[in-house]
Amino acid sequence: MPMKRYRRDQSEVSCCLKYVIFGFNVIFWLLGLNILGIGVWAWTEKDTFNNLSRLTNIALDPAFVLIVTGLITFTIGFTGCVGALRENTCLLACYAIFLAILLLLEMTAGILGFIFKDWIKSQATNGFQAFIVHYRDDPDQQNLIDWIQEKWLECCGIEGPNDWDRNVYFNCSSEAVGSREACGVPFSCCKLKPQEIIKNKQCGYDVRKQDYPQETSLIIQQRGCLQAGEEWLEGNLVYVAAVAVALA
Repeated sequence: MPMKRYRRDQSEVSCCLKYVIFGFNVIFWLLGLNILGIGVWAWTEKDTFNNLSRLTNIALDPAFVLIVTGLITFTIGFTGCVGALRENTCLLACYAIFLAILLLLEMTAGILGFIFKDWIKSQATNGFQAFIVHYRDDPDQQNLIDWIQEKWLECCGIEGPNDWDRNVYFNCSSEAVGSREACGVPFSCCKLKPQEIIKNKQCGYDVRKQDYPQETSLIIQQRGCLQAGEEWLEGNLVYVAAVAVALA
């Protein structure tokens, strides 16, 4: 005997809630798609797809971070958007699970951040060291570290300017092979002079040489980025906590 199918007379989900969820997730869906597109475009510009040897430092690649972030945002936005519009319980369940996992990860990261401060400090140091070593190898990493040193923290190196000896171009011994940047630092370490509108890109040349004619503290930042980051976090703890709570 054939089974009769009963048509739903009304929606099982509140119409208001349905379109609120749909509207918010359309925004995040498009945002995730744009972020993913930017990451893929950055990899294409660097010819990463045709030269997989560049993936040795993939975790430190800003383009890779954009791809992962965009993919996660796109997936969550898609499941929430389609699930709410079609009232698909399977997609809505996946959407709820994704959000629960993200919330759990945020809470876990916050708790572990307070418990394992020294470990996080060590990981940040190792990451910054890798940025310095590969400063000239990846334009994205180069732009990121220049932004950190010049625009954000106003610092130089990890503990100080001498950390740039880790880079083959800025190492003092590189002068023997003709590196003009030997015993220097990137321009992002330099302090902006009074009434200077455009910074001289060669301002960091030779500043770590012992016979440098000027006082280096007047030319470049002496504070390391690790100390500067700690001071910034302590000074903006309320704002950082507010952003974390808003995201949660």
